[in-house]
Amino acid sequence: MSRIELDHDVVVVGARAAGAATAFLLARHGLRVLLVDRSRYGADTLSTHALMRGAVLQLTRWGLLDEIIAAGTPAVRRTTFRYADDLVPLILKESYGVEALYAPRRTVLDPILVGAAAAAGAEVRFGITVTGVERDCQGAVTGITGRARDGATLRAAARIVVGADGIRSTVADAVDAPYERVGKSVAALTYGYWTALETDGYEWNFRPDAASGVVPTNDGQACVFASASPGRIGRGGLEPLTSIVAESSGDLTARLAASAPPLALRTFTGRPGYLRRAWGNGWALVGDAGYFKDPLGAHGLTDALRDAELLARAIVAVVRDGAPERDALSAYQTTRDTLSTDLFDVTDVIAGHRWTDAEIPDLLLQLNAAMADELDTLAALPPLPTPAHTPC
Repeated sequence: MSRIELDHDVVVVGARAAGAATAFLLARHGLRVLLVDRSRYGADTLSTHALMRGAVLQLTRWGLLDEIIAAGTPAVRRTTFRYADDLVPLILKESYGVEALYAPRRTVLDPILVGAAAAAGAEVRFGITVTGVERDCQGAVTGITGRARDGATLRAAARIVVGADGIRSTVADAVDAPYERVGKSVAALTYGYWTALETDGYEWNFRPDAASGVVPTNDGQACVFASASPGRIGRGGLEPLTSIVAESSGDLTARLAASAPPLALRTFTGRPGYLRRAWGNGWALVGDAGYFKDPLGAHGLTDALRDAELLARAIVAVVRDGAPERDALSAYQTTRDTLSTDLFDVTDVIAGHRWTDAEIPDLLLQLNAAMADELDTLAALPPLPTPAHTPC
């Protein structure tokens, strides 16, 4: 059986939004990066798609937003909230240079980020299943082990291993990253893509145990979702979605009937949110590997890109500039947790579907305030360090 031996400054496990963005930023600033993923290039994945203002700000600074727009991702300049007796339309106002929001399909966003990482000099390998981490005699993580689809074994040494491999993270489990905060609520969600659905922006509809929404995305389609307690969603599909939409927005029900429905829907059966310890000796976590909350808040992708930049800054400081690893990585976790705690807590309450019609507007105001604090922090970050070299 063949064996692959590799050596890099950083190995990033998981080539979705968080991992690919981290690899891109690290490679762009002179680090030798290996990015691996067990899936195939361009594969789809469960997602709410919506990028909030912080994510759009980052993609603009990284020089990647134009590519997302060129892929036919529609600009979103209006958000509508529906409650029991209220309809609240909001027009997006320019802030920090962001004039519109976007919700690319993951078959658009993830390949753009992977392509940017490869163009910056990262080595990218798909079809690699990571089986564990390697450690030195002091217990520090020194690399990964894995296997390729053709049966070849892989060993990749690295100064730091980054786990960006989702809620069932092999890296997080291998380093035994403890859960430091766990949510109390579990909601389920089912969604599909309607064609030619009449909509002019994001739509969020909230009724107790019956939330729904619309997210315009690529190819003239809109992602329509329904969120409720797991028992109500069951195995998902069109019947629970249309039933929940009927409770939360009669207007949306009529528009769905006038558009082309999907052939199939996808379902997330629910999982409590969590914050895991984000770093240790020779390792770090980013994205859902270290921080997950219910998708009803539609903030997962924005958090993934946020933390990719925060972690990349810390790792560049360690590997390239000689900063103490403990100081840099612990500061990364401190910032992540400071920005995440309020978002996590209010999302956990919303996902519980135990609020009343009178309570939900205030909960959403709390969510918006936490998002505004996050945006202010991202906007205040200094420019990333100048790259040590320009990849050929």
